[in-house]
Amino acid sequence: MATERDLLRNRLDEATAHLEPPFAAVDLDAFDANAGAMVDRSGGRPLRIASKSLRCRALLRRALAGPGWHGALAYTLAEAIWLVRSGVTDDALVGYPSADRQALAQLAADPELAGRVCLMVDSPAQLDLVDAVAAPGSRAEIRICLELDASWRPLADSLGGRLHIGVRRSPVRSAGEAGALAAAIGQRPGFRLVGLMAYEAQIAGLGDAPPRQAVRAATIRLLQRRSYRELLHRRAAAVAAVREHADLEFVNGGGTGSIALTAADPAVTEITAGSGLYGPTLFDAYRSWRPRPAAFFALPVVRRPAPGVVTLLGGGWVASGPADRTRLPTPWLPPGLRLTGTEGAGEVQTPVTGVPAESLRVGDRVWFRHAKAGELAEHVGELHLVESDRVVDTVPTYRGEGRAFL
Repeated sequence: MATERDLLRNRLDEATAHLEPPFAAVDLDAFDANAGAMVDRSGGRPLRIASKSLRCRALLRRALAGPGWHGALAYTLAEAIWLVRSGVTDDALVGYPSADRQALAQLAADPELAGRVCLMVDSPAQLDLVDAVAAPGSRAEIRICLELDASWRPLADSLGGRLHIGVRRSPVRSAGEAGALAAAIGQRPGFRLVGLMAYEAQIAGLGDAPPRQAVRAATIRLLQRRSYRELLHRRAAAVAAVREHADLEFVNGGGTGSIALTAADPAVTEITAGSGLYGPTLFDAYRSWRPRPAAFFALPVVRRPAPGVVTLLGGGWVASGPADRTRLPTPWLPPGLRLTGTEGAGEVQTPVTGVPAESLRVGDRVWFRHAKAGELAEHVGELHLVESDRVVDTVPTYRGEGRAFL
């Protein structure tokens, strides 16, 4: 009896039979289902789409056209400007501080653009850079979002701050530091503080159910529970401190892996998410919600070097982050294939083994899932959009439009 994955393989193969691999495809049925499920988990708070998780303007538009989605979290200022000017969104928050002087000059010279883009800061030095590009009084008012570091540092005092759980982002951690920076921004002409962001990467971006690692999973869940409780109080205090100096329009938090949990924080007014739309393999390691796999890439079988092994053309589409097996692409269809330990996913060839390899012939295709969402789009110029058993559209990725922001 055919399994769900067998049926998916048949559907993708039939829809793309006219295409020559390597290529990438997005299953719109799964994409739309994921978008709806994410909204259901958001507790009525709007979802701001993380553009880096899609890197395709057509699919950004598709998600933003649905209920519950509004605005984009861009990963560079140049990208934010492009998305706004091309009509993808009228509300772009830049997720990281920018030192792009050319992009800052464009923003400062265009009042309409400056009203739709918000810069991220965590230090007066970033304001100094803006002023050096365009002096206050000679430019548009710049909208600012203050970033609060959401990592967890248990026993920081006794350990000298060396125990750090999370990612290395803002130096602003306490309510006092957030209030002081908000006051400093308020005293600077030409800037308006409108938002606060605190991204809890150790919760939103770390799967709590890694396969075959029961002890590690239990440890992660314990750390996440304690980190969440600490952040709940610290974020609320920081928001209150900042509100003494600014009328905040939004407080942003979360990610795909923590939508429901972040929505339970009364201090948060909107949640960023995006990876769950594609459903990459890193999100297979979450208990609370696992998106349906929606994005795939196909590689052709080009040789049979030994019994039980076939070799595919290309495949070394390795994701960023810690250099371990979780960052490798996963052979997904037909089910039962696996990478070899000696070669993994290679730049020009990728051998796979497993029972299904015996029946694969030269010219057949193997479907993979990428480990991280939008990074798949850095390897292809277009995405083939599949509904049911046919390709209904082919749309360019950022790369296909000649854009490479990072």
